[in-house]
Amino acid sequence: MTGPHFGFIAASYGIGFVVVAGLILWTWVDHRVQTRALKALEAANPRRRSAR
Repeated sequence: MTGPHFGFIAASYGIGFVVVAGLILWTWVDHRVQTRALKALEAANPRRRSAR
């Protein structure tokens, strides 16, 4: 398991894992931010145009 390319392969998997985990974390945080912003907008204007 310790061939001549093991370091390169392990580093590639490590970097790939960090990138994917970062994207998942970024998406999760952005979802929470957007949900809070939407709730604030809905609270600021409770009347909807479709509700006549």
